[in-house]
Amino acid sequence: MYITCMTAFEPRPPSFTAEPLSAKKIRVGERAEAKTGRLQVLLVEDDPDHAELVRRGLEEYGSRLELTHVEDGEAALAYLREHESRGTPGRPHLILLDLRLPRIDGLEVLREIKASPDLCEIPCVVLTTSQAEGDMVKAYRLHANSYLVKPGDYARFVELIAGAERYWLGQNTQPPGEG
Repeated sequence: MYITCMTAFEPRPPSFTAEPLSAKKIRVGERAEAKTGRLQVLLVEDDPDHAELVRRGLEEYGSRLELTHVEDGEAALAYLREHESRGTPGRPHLILLDLRLPRIDGLEVLREIKASPDLCEIPCVVLTTSQAEGDMVKAYRLHANSYLVKPGDYARFVELIAGAERYWLGQNTQPPGEG
């Protein structure tokens, strides 16, 4: 059963339809990166509407990355274990991580990523609706690289996603072999 949970994101753009993502790997934009192929982003988000907003926000911004979407913490860790070695195709340059996930919650996913010598250098940006101070403190104590609260309107959401991409994949310098 599909339930639309978009009330926090008003107004919707005219082209928005609340359809779940049909593909797990989504190309956003058309330009390929010269040195390393497309920049890879792993989106860990259980709400299909929020995942679609991220995809559409990046597309509207003109992003040129490849977005891989998984819907729970268990799937995120499985994906990361398959792509943990540097240089592995599909290894993310950035992880966008929701906190409230089925199977394994986002804080536990973050804990495992940051405890892994092979994954700990990948920037993890918590992207959540939670404004709870306790969640923010826990995330930073587990070495989240950033904590972003999803705003309540679409234009601000696109601005937030575009700013995150611009900083983490454009301005931020990553360790050799990562970007």
